[in-house]
Amino acid sequence: MKKFTNSFKDLSKNDASIAGGKGASLGEMTKTGIPVPPGFVVLAGAFEQFCEETDLDVEIDAILHTVNHKEIHTVEEASEKIQALIIGSEMPVDIAKEVKEKFKILNAKYVAVRSSATSEDSSEAAWAGQLDSFLNTTEEKLLENVKRCWASLFTPRAIFYRFEKELHKTKISVAVVIQKMVESEVSGIAFSVHPVTEDYNQLIIEAGLGLGEAIVSGQITPDSYVVEKEPRNIIDINISEQDRGLYKVLTGGNEWRDLGEKGKKQKLSGKQILELSEIILRIEKHYGFPSDIEWALEKEKFYIVQSRPITTLKTKT
Repeated sequence: MKKFTNSFKDLSKNDASIAGGKGASLGEMTKTGIPVPPGFVVLAGAFEQFCEETDLDVEIDAILHTVNHKEIHTVEEASEKIQALIIGSEMPVDIAKEVKEKFKILNAKYVAVRSSATSEDSSEAAWAGQLDSFLNTTEEKLLENVKRCWASLFTPRAIFYRFEKELHKTKISVAVVIQKMVESEVSGIAFSVHPVTEDYNQLIIEAGLGLGEAIVSGQITPDSYVVEKEPRNIIDINISEQDRGLYKVLTGGNEWRDLGEKGKKQKLSGKQILELSEIILRIEKHYGFPSDIEWALEKEKFYIVQSRPITTLKTKT
């Protein structure tokens, strides 16, 4: 019987072709003992089977042939048609059943549902930010959000990117990561090599209150902390005043909340900055390359929700 899902623990960095860059990376880190919230991946094969069974593959191909990416209206029209077809089609029963069974095993009320393109996060094709994510998804919205992730392979941005990078002749598929939501009090991103100074002996952590999506999407300005690797030392603390944070709503979805005085304080203590630095360096050491990391802090415990290569550094000489 064909498998449509795999738990993180059954995936490794070599599985990007079936689990996408994001899914493979989460599997690899889980295996290595990095603190990753539990989850599973709806494999790219599920999307392919969905397209075959509904005959969407033929229709999508025909619509993409109408695109001239230098004429943006053709990109937008193609995107609208393809996304409507995907979201409007019924998910095959066997795929839906397996996804729901895996969700039950997670024993989570809320999950993050994230797209993971199978050509994603390699240094040549960084799909980061091109595809959609849905936080605080409940069981009721699960299958719909999986389809929305599939559809996000065809947003105007993603279609344009595909043509611009000449990937339209390459087979691109999409897996979907389903991961237990971390109720983050503080969250953010980190780079194991300072992306601006490109100093390989410095890492930088950015931290904000609430869910990390606010930082990733650029809607808040986070604190930033620069840590020297050898000797291990915090060399710069930059506190940013945060007026509002993004938080989960009990009924599902997120809302902005005003933070008042709390938003003026330093988001991570010195001890926490050094503790998170250790995890970042473990990830960099394991992979053997500079890493761009998304993290969250819940009940005094750090979790890593994503890691990928930093693609903007000049090659180290």
